[in-house]
Amino acid sequence: MPPISRPPISTVLWRGWRRRCPRCGEGKLFEKWLAMHERCSSCNLLFLRNQGDLWFFMIITDRVPILVGIALLYFGLGPRGWMTTGAFFIMMAVPVIATLPQRQGLALACDFLVRVHMPDPSDEIHQVTTR
Repeated sequence: MPPISRPPISTVLWRGWRRRCPRCGEGKLFEKWLAMHERCSSCNLLFLRNQGDLWFFMIITDRVPILVGIALLYFGLGPRGWMTTGAFFIMMAVPVIATLPQRQGLALACDFLVRVHMPDPSDEIHQVTTR
């Protein structure tokens, strides 16, 4: 079985951030805002082998924006009154919600990297296909 091509990690992550197929970079990941296609329209990659595969990577990408808020609070730049508390909450919530599709694409790209670098013989990306 010939080895699967391994694009550079930065390329795969950039494709995920752009909400494109992590293998070819052509097919779109989502039909709508968060409704994921089952397969790539260009290279036919099965995006998600098992439900729940992205949870670990989604948790990690969720924590990065929240870490900024924790750092602001730690260094004393947090809210002092009810108005600034509301503004602080909005300042934290908007980036988390607005970047959800990009972060989900990034999580899918990380899952693809794991699938490529830690091969499972039952995974279809490691099986030779003839056309």
